[in-house]
Amino acid sequence: MSGPEGMICVGAVAGAYGVRGEVRLKSFCADPAAIEDYAPVTSEDGAHSYSVTVTGVLKNGLTAELGGVRDRDAAEALKGTRLYAPRDRLPGLPDDEYYHADLIGLDVLDTGGTVLGIVAAVHNHGAADLLEIKRPERSETVLLPFTLAAVPTVDLTARRVIADPPDGLFADADAPEPDP
Repeated sequence: MSGPEGMICVGAVAGAYGVRGEVRLKSFCADPAAIEDYAPVTSEDGAHSYSVTVTGVLKNGLTAELGGVRDRDAAEALKGTRLYAPRDRLPGLPDDEYYHADLIGLDVLDTGGTVLGIVAAVHNHGAADLLEIKRPERSETVLLPFTLAAVPTVDLTARRVIADPPDGLFADADAPEPDP
């Protein structure tokens, strides 16, 4: 997830947990509990900084104490806040892995060099990552599986990915968008 320059989104506050200021926390780290290793984390605007102490595990998340958050109202007020850590505090990745923030904004071309769009977001609904592709001159987006078969090449230096999408996914790429 993209955010401030040089920062990577490592989690988000999902709401309050209990009455003593703990939060429900979604961690976007490969090891969810590692989010506390990257603290202090900051809000997207950089205005607030928090230490993180993981206190428990929930289905689809963690419970945690954030520095300075002392009661349920303060915790609930943070619901939806994305938490960022400096890129240099995060571990390096193997050649075939990428931070979502690195993929957003990359051009997407098919194996013949035709522009399919730009990576608008990266989603994961449990099974695998999906690249949300914003198509040129169109209002809709397309979800492309982020697999080696569908995306054989990611070139961060050239700021592009080469896609070999499943048949029919971009079938109407050349068709004009209908008039309203």
